[in-house]
Amino acid sequence: MRGNLYIVSAPSGSGKTTLLQHLLRSLKDLKFSVSYTTRRPRQGEQNGMDYFFIDRAAFLRMVEGGQFLEWAEFNGELYGTGRVFVHEQLDTGKDVILDIDVQGTKQVKSKMQDATAIFILPPSFAELERRLKMRMLEPADVIRRRLEIAKGEIQFYRDYDYIIINEVLQNSILLLESIVRSGTVKPQRQQARVEEIIASFGGRA
Repeated sequence: MRGNLYIVSAPSGSGKTTLLQHLLRSLKDLKFSVSYTTRRPRQGEQNGMDYFFIDRAAFLRMVEGGQFLEWAEFNGELYGTGRVFVHEQLDTGKDVILDIDVQGTKQVKSKMQDATAIFILPPSFAELERRLKMRMLEPADVIRRRLEIAKGEIQFYRDYDYIIINEVLQNSILLLESIVRSGTVKPQRQQARVEEIIASFGGRA
């Protein structure tokens, strides 16, 4: 039986990485597709574990060779999902999870309509800003740019099958696990709360 493909997207600082780390520790058979990127590694990141770090010329050669299931430019850097790895895992019955942005999600869903897309929302725009500043990983101008990008990204939440509001970490972990463990479990989308969060970003739900 063919495996299931899951997509997780979120504005930077929403806690997506922490949620995925918990999920992968809990579900040992779930395969994580390591993305390729042209950005420089952050402190503690390992090549082949967090990302495959390559230069722009090598990335563009992979694009020309049709080696990506999806790829996109984010904040001036290129990111892509290796096509062969994903299809090999799915064909052998393994479930695969992708950590990609809204551009990449649209590309994957256009090719693989049965993929399950999950969007992680922070509790509010103010909380997202606080989390980004607390990380102390990037200068103020980069944080401002990430916040502007986030305002655009959250407008695509309707393209996703599930919305997780990452307010209480443990609750979010359990909800994400329930989605991946059983695609038949449809958690409540909390539409009123989602609309309140979108409004905090200055957008309309």
